[in-house]
Amino acid sequence: MHATFDLILFVCAVLLSFSVIASKASAALGIPSLLLFLGIGMLAGSDGPGGIYFDNVGATQSLGVVALAFILFAGGMDTPWREVRRYVPQALCLSTLGVLITAGGVGLFCHHILDYPWLESILLGAIVSSTDAAAVFGLLRAKRVPLRKDLQALVELESGSNDPLAVFLTIGILDLITNRRHSLLELIPAFLLQMGVGALGGYLVGRGGVLVMRRFRLDLDALYHVVSIIVVLFSYSAVALCGGNGFLAVYVAGITYGNGDFHQRKGLRKFHDGIAWLMQIGMFLVLGLLVFPHQLPGVAIHGILLSLFLMFFARPFGVLATLLPFRYGWREITFVGWTGLRGAVPIILATYPLVAGLPRAHEMFSLVFFIVLLSALLQGSSLVALAKRLGLLVSASGESKT
Repeated sequence: MHATFDLILFVCAVLLSFSVIASKASAALGIPSLLLFLGIGMLAGSDGPGGIYFDNVGATQSLGVVALAFILFAGGMDTPWREVRRYVPQALCLSTLGVLITAGGVGLFCHHILDYPWLESILLGAIVSSTDAAAVFGLLRAKRVPLRKDLQALVELESGSNDPLAVFLTIGILDLITNRRHSLLELIPAFLLQMGVGALGGYLVGRGGVLVMRRFRLDLDALYHVVSIIVVLFSYSAVALCGGNGFLAVYVAGITYGNGDFHQRKGLRKFHDGIAWLMQIGMFLVLGLLVFPHQLPGVAIHGILLSLFLMFFARPFGVLATLLPFRYGWREITFVGWTGLRGAVPIILATYPLVAGLPRAHEMFSLVFFIVLLSALLQGSSLVALAKRLGLLVSASGESKT
């Protein structure tokens, strides 16, 4: 027992070491680091030379929820509210109407082209409907992309706020499939309740954390880091127990907490950035272990067709319909449409049908994983080049580059 646990720790250390090296190599290779993390996990899995057999879907789902909570909180802490608040209406439209249009478009494609039943088609659309905060935050900040501030604020706000709706739709539609007594109309009041409680609860927890940091003086500075972890865990769990959306709560709490006025704030931002990277690496490694590569060729054709439809039609149309009323130009709409990176969130959501035991759940999981691979490879590796091509980068002086 003791030797087995020691071996598990050794394997974790080795995988994390490879991941840190991969993050360094990703910039030189022009490949998003998350793709390399997933690759390392797949190589370490049962189909790779590592030979590690891992199929615990429930543990993966739980790890993914915790990891996403810390990633969203770190993203919220790094969000300068005074600079981005003017873009909240656009971001909220993207994270609601844009997600619904994307999910609906993918649902139509799956039903008519892949011959999925209607509810399962919409379920798959909901799973892949949101952009991944971890992927977007990691790519823009790791490469220090000098993107125009208005676009960077819009992209980061959207990527941090659209996950809650994707989670809600996935769980709600899955409940419709497994429990026919419910109807789609019943999801509307449940959605309003979850989002309202989530936003309010996250704000209150974040403000409470700021007050604690201001008024309480702890004997050890390290304990302030513990307090910040309590804020993350409390904002997600307490709000979820009250019927709210925990992911929205933790993101709002991160924004509120990170923009509060207390002297430990700068150090805590770096601390949570480190935790977010650890969570991101660990999450992608475990997700890579969970996937069996020999199952991917069976869905390769459908995966390619669905990925191309999502990247070139569903997501861009959702962005166009959402941002056009805000008088955005074609260059901005094109870029935001291409920032729809799919990362760990769709894979985590794809574990819900597996846990529920849906007949086509394994096929759906392989499809989603295939979509994530293509999204990271095509969109992640070309995002900076596209921004430069469209003239959306700025110089150190703040002037646009052409």
